[in-house]
Amino acid sequence: MALNKRQVKFLKKRAHTIDPIFQIGKNGMTDTILSELTDAIEKRELIKVQLLQNTLETNADVKTYIEEHSPIKVIQSIGNVLVLYKSSSNENNRFISDQVRNIQ
Repeated sequence: MALNKRQVKFLKKRAHTIDPIFQIGKNGMTDTILSELTDAIEKRELIKVQLLQNTLETNADVKTYIEEHSPIKVIQSIGNVLVLYKSSSNENNRFISDQVRNIQ
């Protein structure tokens, strides 16, 4: 699902008050972390990931890895924090995606 500007703006606004729930450190982005991200985003739909100072990867590297290896979209990158979004496949967990779908 491609997001339009209004939908992205809505998601950025919702993400403003969310704290990062994952941290990427010196081991960088791995398949294990991506698997955990996928599980978490399936339940929450919108999460933040923080890159620690000791990581050797840049925001662009992590963004590319996530988007190439999963259906997760990187909505925003500010400093060392990435905002990730994916619509949940479980209808009981679709709180944000239903609102995003109604935005034109």
